[in-house]
Amino acid sequence: MTIELGYKRVGGSLAVMLAVAGTAVAQESKVANTNQSAGIHTEEVIVTAQRRAQNLQEVPVAVTAVTAEALEAARVENIANVQQISPSISFDSSNSAANSANIRIRGIGTVGNSRAFEGAVGVFVDGVYRTRAGQALQNWLDIDGLQVLRGPQGTLFGKNTSAGALLINSTRPTLGDVESNFELTYGNYDTLLARGVVNIPLGDRAAARVAALWSEADGFIENPNTGDSYNERKPRAAKAQLLIEPTESLTLRLIADYSEEKSNCCYGQVDDVDGPLQPFIDTLIRARGLNPPSPKFDDYEQVLSNDTRQDLTDKGVVLQADWELGDGNSLHSVTAYRSWKIKQDGMDADFTGANILTINESFRTDFFSQELTYNGTLAAADYVVGAYFADEDIDATHQLLWGNQAQAFFDVLFAAQAGLPPGTSAAPEGLWSDAVLPASSRSYAAFTHWSIALSDPLKLIVGARYSREDKTGAFRRFYFTPLPNAAFRLLSVQPGPEYSARQEDEAVTGTLGLQYQFTPDVMGYVSYSRGFKAGGVNIDNTAAGTRANNPAEVAGAVPLDPRYKPEYVDGFEVGLKTQYAGGRARSNFAAFYDEMKDLQVAQFLGTQFTIVNAPEATVYGLEAENSYSLTDTLTLGLDATWLAKAEFGQSASILNLSGREFAQAPELAANISLNLDQPLSNSLSLIGRVAATHTGEQYTNTSNDLMRDAQTELNFNIGLKSPDNAWSVTAWCQNCTDQRYVTQHFNSPLQGADANGYVSAPLTYGVTLRMSF
Repeated sequence: MTIELGYKRVGGSLAVMLAVAGTAVAQESKVANTNQSAGIHTEEVIVTAQRRAQNLQEVPVAVTAVTAEALEAARVENIANVQQISPSISFDSSNSAANSANIRIRGIGTVGNSRAFEGAVGVFVDGVYRTRAGQALQNWLDIDGLQVLRGPQGTLFGKNTSAGALLINSTRPTLGDVESNFELTYGNYDTLLARGVVNIPLGDRAAARVAALWSEADGFIENPNTGDSYNERKPRAAKAQLLIEPTESLTLRLIADYSEEKSNCCYGQVDDVDGPLQPFIDTLIRARGLNPPSPKFDDYEQVLSNDTRQDLTDKGVVLQADWELGDGNSLHSVTAYRSWKIKQDGMDADFTGANILTINESFRTDFFSQELTYNGTLAAADYVVGAYFADEDIDATHQLLWGNQAQAFFDVLFAAQAGLPPGTSAAPEGLWSDAVLPASSRSYAAFTHWSIALSDPLKLIVGARYSREDKTGAFRRFYFTPLPNAAFRLLSVQPGPEYSARQEDEAVTGTLGLQYQFTPDVMGYVSYSRGFKAGGVNIDNTAAGTRANNPAEVAGAVPLDPRYKPEYVDGFEVGLKTQYAGGRARSNFAAFYDEMKDLQVAQFLGTQFTIVNAPEATVYGLEAENSYSLTDTLTLGLDATWLAKAEFGQSASILNLSGREFAQAPELAANISLNLDQPLSNSLSLIGRVAATHTGEQYTNTSNDLMRDAQTELNFNIGLKSPDNAWSVTAWCQNCTDQRYVTQHFNSPLQGADANGYVSAPLTYGVTLRMSF
């Protein structure tokens, strides 16, 4: 049996995820070939990491690939807990999916929070690039699998893939058969999720597939005054596909999707480090007739001054066209349009129950892309050539308002810091800043990739890509308070200068490697890849500096340059992929070394978001992935990633980060899982999974030096199913031992050494029913 991910057919089951790790890694699910004497039938996994269908164990690329079944077993429903798949991958997000969502591979990702940043890990859904990692936060709907490519992917995937790429593919409509499946989940925190899919043939050469999702879940940060929670989720989604095969050689596939989510996200967090103003903040909270949150971190309590509201909409359409031209040649086209909008009103920007600062903001991106690729063969070579174009328009708005306790707060702040009397500064309730931040991005690329057989066991891998990026960004202010003693004027923070800027970059990236098949079950490779992430324009109201840089405020002031330069990654990798024990086991290993230049770094300094380029940074380490079929019903997985070094170079421009380790990059991360699929009778099977995920001690932010301890989370599920997968019922728990810790610290605005933290999900549990017809 063959599993094909991201190509034409999908069959079988990856048994349990586990995944990968090693640089060439690959997923592993059961293992190709069959050991009949042991009664174990393992499966070949087909991936498209090199833009052609290949056996995962024969691909000289670090790939983690898992099927929908494996994602379900690990309860990976969106990007938020992707680390369950591989210890080399991590994700975090704080107050805004547009500004702060970040995927990291091998410790490398976008450094810091900025609405200007595209991810260093490219996310591609149905072949279409998503410009913000936050677009992968929505629950995945009707997905047939996930591939994670580790290391620079600057040749075939190109745009902003200096750390790697995620390839997510929708389940393909099936010709000839009516099919449907349904899932219902109920869990604690009033979690309810329902999703279903139906596949309908339309004659002999066409089929339609429709999927929908409805879900609700309370947040786990509690308001002690009302008993309500923050960060609830209410996603809704739908997807429709049409597959047409008008001839034997031509396939057309149209995919349209829509999702929305309305919630009180995402300012619920927990106070972790008290600053000198914390007692006064608590006094202001009590003055509103409210109790402050519990000082005990594990209580997960917070009090906010507003009813935070977030509305998120994601929609798009993609047309895929595939022509089979014979003799191994084919032409592929992917045409797409997407629109993603996030709107947040009533955001409690002081992150306390004191009514001081509120933000209303929105972010919208409209994106069009066209990609053409041609796959061919020439003598002993398989090759791909292609061209890519993308056009993105961004519209962002930003309003700042003082609350009815802002004046009291600044009276105390200026008295404490400068001994100034009350009323020195002015912070009257209401709007004091209103601005727009438009931006655009236009991308062009041409690329080629060749796999050349030099002999039976030896192949040369070579590829190149030319990329050109043209980006603009601007900051225009509709209104700023005219009061000469406005609080931020006296602090010399705002108003910063308005600006309009353009950044143009071009680069040649590529890959060069050798692949050697030592035996049918052992393959090794060595490769070099160059990655590129375009520069851009910082989209922020202090991107061109503070009030001291604003000539409209200070005579002779000189605005700062809001642009930042492109970053480059030179990645070296040595990998070994093996299977043994008659096909019952796999072990994949990789050693990698990445040297980065002009790494883009965003830092929040309490009142200002800055972006600078770190001159250099270095990451190197080892990955190991192991999968063992202990019996024909029991599979063990063990993966580990060791980052021997993930460190910035010395540079005064990056402040506290100079010579420091990366944030969210533990020295050791590891996963272990045990998966069971045991027949109890001809009509019933016992299924189960127990897994532990370990991450070592790590820094939690780029703007301070706070850390969190090593953590190990335990996940468990057990259930029953029919042998033909017509139905299953599973009881599960995530973070079963209820470990509670900060995932990301941040400096509390205007409060000195005070730091708040976004936190891990606590113990969650529930029951899931699945049925297929």
